[in-house]
Amino acid sequence: MINYQNGFLFKILLGLFSFMMVTIANADSISRYHHRENNFSINNSLNLFQPLGLTSSSPTGSEESPSSSSPSSMTSTQTKRLIAGLLLGTTIYGYSTWWKHSNSQFRIRHEGWFGADTPNGGADKLGHAYSFYVSTRIMTKSFQWAGHSQPQAIQLAGITSAALSVGVEVLDGFTKKYGFSPEDVVMNLTGIGTGIILENYPYWDNLFDLRLKYWPSDDARRLNEYDPFTDYTGQTYLLITKASGILPLRQKKWLRYLELAVGYGTRGYQPTDGTNSQPKERNFYYGLSFNLSQLFNEVLFKQNPTSSYTQLVTEQVLEYLQMPGTALLFDNSLK
Repeated sequence: MINYQNGFLFKILLGLFSFMMVTIANADSISRYHHRENNFSINNSLNLFQPLGLTSSSPTGSEESPSSSSPSSMTSTQTKRLIAGLLLGTTIYGYSTWWKHSNSQFRIRHEGWFGADTPNGGADKLGHAYSFYVSTRIMTKSFQWAGHSQPQAIQLAGITSAALSVGVEVLDGFTKKYGFSPEDVVMNLTGIGTGIILENYPYWDNLFDLRLKYWPSDDARRLNEYDPFTDYTGQTYLLITKASGILPLRQKKWLRYLELAVGYGTRGYQPTDGTNSQPKERNFYYGLSFNLSQLFNEVLFKQNPTSSYTQLVTEQVLEYLQMPGTALLFDNSLK
């Protein structure tokens, strides 16, 4: 087996990764065949949700006309700029944070899933899924801004996120600290798939949110490590079911602001000061949360005839983040 200790192979793969991402930016081939998806409908399969009062929606793809599937040259340019910016940002952050000393022989590292004996109790795995879920949804909006129809934007976002996911993990494989983690790839793709589903089906998006609740952990403060991406003890991942997404509840004045929250988080894993002042815990959370986005839309933005920039940004932030003090959660420790 050849040992590339000088990082030569790593640099080649980094170059190939860059080329792959730029190639994806040429979205013309995606645009040409997208009109074939437009006649697909699942209205019949959604009838079973009628008793719940959920609004039945067809996939967004059914609303597009074939004429919208050929982006202009300006759209193509904007698309390339978006992907180039994403690539550049990921490369700079990744090299400065993860890959600076990537001179190890490629290796596969099986980290496990959510067991008590895993490096972070599974919080890192949910972090992978959540990060790529959010990136897929934000990229969808970005590609729409660049001029693509929603079905095209969703597909571009999914392909770009998947390529980015696999590329990052392959480059991790050349680091001594991380290695290539199949579990991370699975969770990345799970997050991407979830984002694609919610982008395609608005009634699911109206009913569910995936959110991160973060507050710096005691160990992070003691160590002055204020990095929400690696402070797993400070993270809680929540699946939110919104009353406003169910028609009978949405019509109730106060009930429509309530949400059912279930989630998962770990304590005492990373970061740690080595004193074991915080015992290791894996916790399942459940409780109620408050729908700030619904309240703001009805109070702060009620007079706006169209969505303002401030409203759009606020809605995006509140869709992905659980604000401190807006959830009453109970925990159940997992043995």
